[in-house]
Amino acid sequence: MSRTVSGDGAEARDQAVRAALADAEPRAYWLDDPARPEPEPALRGDTHCDLLVVGGGYSGLWTALIAKERDPAREVVLIEGREIAWAASGRNGGFCAASLTHGAANGLARWPDEFDRLEELGARNLDAIEEAVQRYAIDCDFERTGEITVATEPHQLAELAELHEELTELGLVAGTEFLDAEAMRRQVDSPTFLGGLYERDGVAMLHPAKLAWGLKRACIDLGVRIHEHTPATALAGHGAGVAVRTPGGRIFAQGVALGTNVFPSLVKRTRAYTVPVYDYALMTEPLTDGQLAAIGWKGRQGLGDQANQFHYFRLSADNRILWGGYDAIHPYGGRVEAKHDHRPETYRKLAEHFFRCFPQLAGLRFTHAWGGAIDTCTRFSAFFGTAHRGRVAYAAGFTGLGVGATRFGAEVMLDLLAGEETERTSLEMVRRKPLPFPPEPFASAGIELTKWSMARSDARGGHRNLWLRTMDRLGLGFDS
Repeated sequence: MSRTVSGDGAEARDQAVRAALADAEPRAYWLDDPARPEPEPALRGDTHCDLLVVGGGYSGLWTALIAKERDPAREVVLIEGREIAWAASGRNGGFCAASLTHGAANGLARWPDEFDRLEELGARNLDAIEEAVQRYAIDCDFERTGEITVATEPHQLAELAELHEELTELGLVAGTEFLDAEAMRRQVDSPTFLGGLYERDGVAMLHPAKLAWGLKRACIDLGVRIHEHTPATALAGHGAGVAVRTPGGRIFAQGVALGTNVFPSLVKRTRAYTVPVYDYALMTEPLTDGQLAAIGWKGRQGLGDQANQFHYFRLSADNRILWGGYDAIHPYGGRVEAKHDHRPETYRKLAEHFFRCFPQLAGLRFTHAWGGAIDTCTRFSAFFGTAHRGRVAYAAGFTGLGVGATRFGAEVMLDLLAGEETERTSLEMVRRKPLPFPPEPFASAGIELTKWSMARSDARGGHRNLWLRTMDRLGLGFDS
């Protein structure tokens, strides 16, 4: 009898999930917008400039914009292989965090001596993003809501309490509040929530594609020449500068900033420092007033759970819920290909988890389902460097934190190209690189073993097996 009931229950859940996903469009919600701007013309023929920016995501857009702000007379060209915002900048969750270190725990573990300074720089960076959004009238639904890291298991609650205590001892707890189960469920109500750590000031929610499109417009208004559908195919030194080849011509520049992130770098020696990880998300239809009341969420904060295989979720401006994460898929060989952008088995898993978290929203339907690649590195936060005798700078490895941290990375690249010793370039985080990933087949084997170990840790009260403990000691990791 119990087996029959259990089977019937599983079948009913499966039917409910299939119904919820039945009409989901296989494309990113943020990009499904009639206001999406037309692309700028591709490059035809050779051209010259002071600074060439390669990549039209956040990293490249911020670099071009700040370069013109620093020196309005500088001739800046930006090229993008497809269209502005088509990749990670238009597919992410829209969490714009002050943290430059992928959270306090990672920052304290890796850079304890400069963590205070990293936190200050990150806070200033987020303030500068908000100021730029206002100054350039970028309509991107920017809301300084904060974020809550949620515990759904007892060991996760203990981890959050321990982190809050450590931040308190270091005098870094301002704006952060530890929530027990009752306080957590007053913020957002789910039967799975046992508590949380609320960072009130350090995270904003926004519409990611509209931010990129707004930055594009701001760059053009300042005189940046943008060419879309213009992939960079080769880079070489040329006299006192650099030449970059594209299908339509060459660009001769005094300096080059590479904001290509997850895509293969033109500086080949840096490619081993990142691997692509595919992350997936669902977007619901707009919630009714009654559905919103059933879950609370009056503060509109971003949320993410504390598990190794974690979910992130937030409200859009029109009260849809974006629900993403959990699966982090690394394609063998590290190729970024369109065939990985959709994964129906992950969509079904995410939908199951959604209704487990919010059973009071039974019957809600998803309108969009999509995926995209993240540039992951072994320390979970960006690395930086130069090539071609300082005439080329790069930043990559943002590991899912690029909505905010790419602006900081743009500042670092411009400092490096200028040859300046600044507060940013003196950081150990900037001066040192992460450990590279091994070549295939060892990279995929190690990543799969790490993923298996993390899932096992989640299921066993946070216990980390020998493999994860060894990775911890070596300062290696895998995340999305």
